Amino acid sequence: MIDRARYDAYLAAFNARDYDAVADFYVDPPRMEFFGIVIRSRQELKDFYGWLHSCVKESVSLLNFAAGESCTACDAIVRIEALRDLTREELDAHGATGFFPILAGEVQEIRQFIFYTTKDGRIEKVEAALPAQN
Repeated sequence: MIDRARYDAYLAAFNARDYDAVADFYVDPPRMEFFGIVIRSRQELKDFYGWLHSCVKESVSLLNFAAGESCTACDAIVRIEALRDLTREELDAHGATGFFPILAGEVQEIRQFIFYTTKDGRIEKVEAALPAQN
């Protein structure tokens, strides 16, 4: 199980860009699929977030949290601040087809539902969704 205290430690590592610590929360190999991104290894996780965070400052703030033995679910605001222009072409070239282009200095705040399938206290799979727009 990943309870709130353990998730807070994971989120602190993520927000601090400590990719080795983040990867330690996952089974090996991890399975992540969200917004066009597919990550199937520890190195792919580190490479993707290393690239993304060279382009944007990203932070995650929780609104709601629920955890059980095999699933942790979060309702969160993901804040993205562009450090440089991030074009549709560059996003697509990195497999981030579901991400939004952003210009240097712009800020996007995106509500996301993030679902973690867990096993033996580690993250086995990550999926994310955006709420329906009215």
